[in-house]
Amino acid sequence: MTGHTGGPAWPSAPPPDASGGLRWELDDVSQLPRVRAEVRRHMAPQGSDDQHGHDLRDHLVLALDEMASNALRHGGPPVLASVRLTPSSYLVEVSDQAVGSPPVPAVDRDPSEGGLGLYLIVELSSEHGWYVSGECKHVWALLPRQ
Repeated sequence: MTGHTGGPAWPSAPPPDASGGLRWELDDVSQLPRVRAEVRRHMAPQGSDDQHGHDLRDHLVLALDEMASNALRHGGPPVLASVRLTPSSYLVEVSDQAVGSPPVPAVDRDPSEGGLGLYLIVELSSEHGWYVSGECKHVWALLPRQ
């Protein structure tokens, strides 16, 4: 499995330990606007002038939305999604039932056809991966809080 650069597209590895946060069970992409709104409300920056906080929140919403919509389209419901905390990052994790379908970024595809979301998540995250547990595939990404 390779990406644009020929390296591993999406490593198989469990995420670091995380706690707390928000969780959702999703059955349809029509639920994603509510999830985005909850993340924006709960992850609001402390100061009104905190541009970094606004950017981080937007990146978090984007990563979660991309991962959850991929899981709903390609893995099928029910999809479990969460945003939890590690000591230095937000852990975004999404699970679906497609244990035999690892995340594979699009290669040599016109950007107008979509399929570039996994590359976006790689750019936003400090680490990312996927693993299978029981009958679920889990895809995750760490977005640094600093």
